[in-house]
Amino acid sequence: MHKLILKPGREKSLKRRHPWIFSGAVAKVQGTPGPGETIQVRSATGDLLGLASYSAQSQIVARVWDWKERDIDGAFFRERVGQAVARRRAVLEEGVEAFRLVHGESDGLPGIIADRYGECAVLQLSSAGADRWRQEIADALLEVDGVTRVWERSDADVRALEGLPPAVGALRGPREPTHLEVAEHGLCFRVDLALGHKTGFYLDQRDNRRLVREMARGRDVLDCFCYTGGFALNARAGGAHSVVAVDSSVDALAAARAQAERNSLASVDWIEGDVFQELRRLRDQARRFDLVVLDPPKFAPTAAHAARAARAYKDINLLAFKLLRPGGRLMTFSCSGGVSADLFHKIIAGAALDAGADAQIERWLHAAPDHPVALHFPEGEYLKGLLCRVAGT
Repeated sequence: MHKLILKPGREKSLKRRHPWIFSGAVAKVQGTPGPGETIQVRSATGDLLGLASYSAQSQIVARVWDWKERDIDGAFFRERVGQAVARRRAVLEEGVEAFRLVHGESDGLPGIIADRYGECAVLQLSSAGADRWRQEIADALLEVDGVTRVWERSDADVRALEGLPPAVGALRGPREPTHLEVAEHGLCFRVDLALGHKTGFYLDQRDNRRLVREMARGRDVLDCFCYTGGFALNARAGGAHSVVAVDSSVDALAAARAQAERNSLASVDWIEGDVFQELRRLRDQARRFDLVVLDPPKFAPTAAHAARAARAYKDINLLAFKLLRPGGRLMTFSCSGGVSADLFHKIIAGAALDAGADAQIERWLHAAPDHPVALHFPEGEYLKGLLCRVAGT
């Protein structure tokens, strides 16, 4: 087996079970491993630290599969997928139709995401190692009870960092249908396997959508970056007095309207437009809301983009605070890996200060429990959120 030898002293993160090895930590590579090939990782003194997939094109030159000598093969992926499925059974309510099956590094499967929508598993591979084992991973997913199809959505931008082209389409089972309907907390949502965001739906926000429903009764709600209406429809289902939903995508709003009709939820005011501009327009119109939801796209994919992202997050949150009535709530999120929870907290605090809002944090918000975060891999906590309440009269 090919070997990757670390520079002296660079084994500390691996001994803490962090699965990434950056190119700057590498002293030399013995042999000529191909993209995604399994290699031994050894310290400068020759100690075996683990088995990893290799990617010469990426700054993350290796991702650890296991910390001991073993075979990395089809049986390995069946074992790891089976363990991940067992964890979901322990944390999910009975009857949940759409959830995450495999959550990458946090499930010991770097670069592998798999979401389940009824009988279909949607697979997203973002690393050279994951890509190399595509067929074995698909076979492992087919062994999950009730899964009859595997669809691939490996079209995220991060694949380019590994020198990988996008890959979308059926891996196992029929190609059609590409649109599925799944139930979530009594609502029906349509999932677009081929063109929907991420793997077709934002499963990580499942519990936070239910929280919006619980808070919405009798309130005026504003849902920004609404996509296909997950928060907006839950607000309406929860008995909101009014719901305004804003997104820049014509296609997303068309899907949202269709989902509202499918669920017999009328009277949502769907607005096509840039959220930054629409927030200013609503402010100038002296509109006020009891609950504002901000769930923007990723502003900072890496820490290098954090400063620019911080300005964008502050702008939209400052405007949102100004739109709240006394006693109103702001539910605000960041899914940017380059923005830490601590930095996000500071950004929101600064936005409230500049808006003249006296606010408290009622809850820290996170992804649903089928998106676990391994203690040794804090980067897995990409979604962070705050539920803030401004002072009443």
